[in-house]
Amino acid sequence: MPETIPNWLYKRASATPNRIALRTENESWTFKKLDERAQTFAKQFASIGIKKGDFTALLVENSIQTAAIIHALQYLGAVIVPLNNRLTPNELIFQLKDCQADLLFYDQSFSESVKTISKDLPELKLTTYETLTSLVPLEVPLQTEILLDDLHTIMYTSGTTGKPKGVMLTYGNHWWSAVNSSLNLGLHENDCWLCAVPLFHMSGLSILIRGVIYGSSVIIHERFEAQKVNAAIINERVTIVSVVSAMLSKMLYTLDQSYPKTFRCALLGGGPAPLPLLEVCKEKNIPVYQTYGMTETASQVVTLSSEYMLAKLGSAGKPLFTNELKIEKDKKAASPNEIGEIVVKGPTITKGYLNREGATKEAIQNGWLYTGDLGYLDEEGFLYVIDRRSDLIISGGENIYPAEIEAVLLSHPHVLEAGVTGLKDDQWGQVPIGFIVSKTNTLSEEELISYCSERLARYKVPKKIYFVKELPRNASNKLLRRELLPLLPMT
Repeated sequence: MPETIPNWLYKRASATPNRIALRTENESWTFKKLDERAQTFAKQFASIGIKKGDFTALLVENSIQTAAIIHALQYLGAVIVPLNNRLTPNELIFQLKDCQADLLFYDQSFSESVKTISKDLPELKLTTYETLTSLVPLEVPLQTEILLDDLHTIMYTSGTTGKPKGVMLTYGNHWWSAVNSSLNLGLHENDCWLCAVPLFHMSGLSILIRGVIYGSSVIIHERFEAQKVNAAIINERVTIVSVVSAMLSKMLYTLDQSYPKTFRCALLGGGPAPLPLLEVCKEKNIPVYQTYGMTETASQVVTLSSEYMLAKLGSAGKPLFTNELKIEKDKKAASPNEIGEIVVKGPTITKGYLNREGATKEAIQNGWLYTGDLGYLDEEGFLYVIDRRSDLIISGGENIYPAEIEAVLLSHPHVLEAGVTGLKDDQWGQVPIGFIVSKTNTLSEEELISYCSERLARYKVPKKIYFVKELPRNASNKLLRRELLPLLPMT
């Protein structure tokens, strides 16, 4: 028999109806109110023909209504396809065609993009919040039980190489991700998780799902603003926030007082964390839990437990409770401290990529997901993430990891942001170059190269440093190294 559990929101609204589920700057909803809205929206979606298994794409902003729409689609058993609202219409059209979406639900702020999309996809059903709420609900049975093997989400990767792939995630993937996180971070009665990351991203969606499963409040910010995040932590009793290094760095830069003791976790993901940033957090007694995960693992798959935060500074930790991890080099198990590919296994791992049988077979072998990320395990089994394999710079036969150079650059007191990539070179094949967002107007290229020369082997020192106003980042604030070279000045 397929394994079923109660619908998460249906169960939560029955268990603790009067707890606060969601908060924004202007609104506050209990779980009972969230459930009522979600059920009504589900029946309104049903009135335009949406049913179990239909692919429903969302082009939306972070809002309390977006959260209710996601839960509404779960009540119908529709497959949710969150779209990155920073993409161009052509990029969105590719994803809508790839998943053969049955409906595009969008916010009015994206009307111009949708006009372009509808010209290319005239048969695609479209609806907005305003249109949906004007419909008479159709009384249909709602999914108060869920099958853990059922498809919940198609979430497109950011497409660091080639076209984005649709990662298939089940209810079970999300459920075990939430369970694993709670076993690591613990559950506190007054927990409040701040969501300042996009709800179309794995990080944001996982916060919404955990809030309902845990029965804890979620504060939704429309977008990340460092000062607003700091204010929420200080004044609104936020206990947990999910961030990447660039976000945390900006929070520290604008922070003019200590966080309260009620704040217990900055969950830090998005790639290797610069050691200087972690050391500043250590000095300021900010509880950072470094973590490692990806869309294919339904959020975090490895996290550093609190008791090791200082002793293992820089480590992403050990696999969460139901997950396994190994490092492979040349298809063989790597020795301790030997760099190789990170390979993971467990119930949070994707079924595969939508319509990509070849890519699925390549990435998932005997239940193990080959991540394409590089790292090593120390003698005690703690994971240290080095870099993306695709970002590796090979110079004169030597492997150079951009994250290592970026960490050195970020340790300079006048550097706010740093990005490193490889530039083709006739003699060495590639050489590293750096892109800097400076805190001052007085910092020079010579000073930074000299600074790096004192801290890095000669072949790792950037051959050139370029000063820019901002670095290219995706919607979740991860650095896009592949977009650094276009920043080079025209010659």
